[in-house]
Amino acid sequence: MINKRAPEIEVGIMKSGKIRFRLDGQFQIEPYDSEFNGYAEAEIVDGAISILCNESRSSFEEPLILEPPDEAGARFTLQDVVIGIGFHWEQKEEQEFQGALKLMKADDEIQVVNVISVEDYLISVISSEMRGDSSPELLKAHTIISRSWLLAQIEKQDTLAGSDIAYELEHRTEEEYIRWYDREDHDQFHVCADDHCQRYQGTTRSHNPEVVKAVNETAGEVLVFEGRICDARFSKCCGGVVEEFQHCWEPVPHPYLKRVEDNPASSSIRSGDLKLESNAVEFIKGLPEAFCNTTDAALLRQVLNDYDQTSSDFFRWEVGYTQKEIASLIEEKSGIEFGEILDLVPVERGESGRLVKLKIIGSKQTLTVGKELEIRRWLSSSHLYSSAFIVAKQDMKNGVPGSFLLRGAGWGHGVGLCQIGAAVMASKGYLHTEILKHYFIDASLEKRYE
Repeated sequence: MINKRAPEIEVGIMKSGKIRFRLDGQFQIEPYDSEFNGYAEAEIVDGAISILCNESRSSFEEPLILEPPDEAGARFTLQDVVIGIGFHWEQKEEQEFQGALKLMKADDEIQVVNVISVEDYLISVISSEMRGDSSPELLKAHTIISRSWLLAQIEKQDTLAGSDIAYELEHRTEEEYIRWYDREDHDQFHVCADDHCQRYQGTTRSHNPEVVKAVNETAGEVLVFEGRICDARFSKCCGGVVEEFQHCWEPVPHPYLKRVEDNPASSSIRSGDLKLESNAVEFIKGLPEAFCNTTDAALLRQVLNDYDQTSSDFFRWEVGYTQKEIASLIEEKSGIEFGEILDLVPVERGESGRLVKLKIIGSKQTLTVGKELEIRRWLSSSHLYSSAFIVAKQDMKNGVPGSFLLRGAGWGHGVGLCQIGAAVMASKGYLHTEILKHYFIDASLEKRYE
């Protein structure tokens, strides 16, 4: 059965002690018969949400929703929205949104949520994740996987809410610390607005007619496997081989998120089993033929926003640390005093060569860390491009390395659609259905609403 209307979702935008915003158009708060427009501030005062607007202050019990009667013409603008949280491109922006503005308490701060239809949300997501002048087939493919991922997360959230079993995101022993990050971290809204979920920046970048066309032409279409909406994932660059879901998140394999060699069917990377260290070393040191192995600047400009283009060496990359730098970094990120770092030892790799577990051997402490994002967090001031890396110890003195060189492959977790690989496929004439078939094994398309 096809529903007639796209569902609404709640997107967490920001959290702060004081929220500064502008209402362009009339906004109402039900059931208070209160109307607001113009510049405003919101903060917690005596346990309630206090709004200062046009030199008049009003207090409300939370949560409260400011809703525009005229959705087509009304917008709200938020000041100092942080994007790229924890990444090297982290910055603050002024962002404009359509739909309703929801405010609620989160400890002593205000959590800002945008209530918006799935389709309007997608127009912004696709525009935020890549440029609107990307190939139409790439835009359609990305729209379908973004829609699929979102609706799959809402279904999962509903399932977890009805379960008595606690959902665990970490495992800790004296020898091992395993942590993964997924959208289950959010319990006040469906998804956040940053890279942790999907980049969503309101209408700030959602004006391109090609993006609107891609969303409209695929309205309600999702990827499904055995009747269930696929938990479709994507990352910037797989590095040549697509990773499997269970190596990055919860240990539950998804048949449609399997290893894929990111190259034409007529070619083969012949990387062998990248879970084996010798194969992973050879693969990461090499430059295999792959869709995502491109230096086409014009094509990359279509796919990457300006702040993404500060990174150019994403297919293969190198990062070096002195002993002092890496010891200080790991202690800062982990909260654990390892002393001098004596070795970084691969313990387990996934299908793409990405490290699932890494043993950190220090003069004071030895601990195995995982999964891939936690490894990346511990070994960078922001995030390493990926956990698909090999380690070279350098300048050895009395058994202590003076420095470490990390050589790596890819950008991101590498699961599902490879954005740069998909962009190259689209430029070569592949249809969006062929792109989806390449990255999502045995999944099919299904229309869930008009």
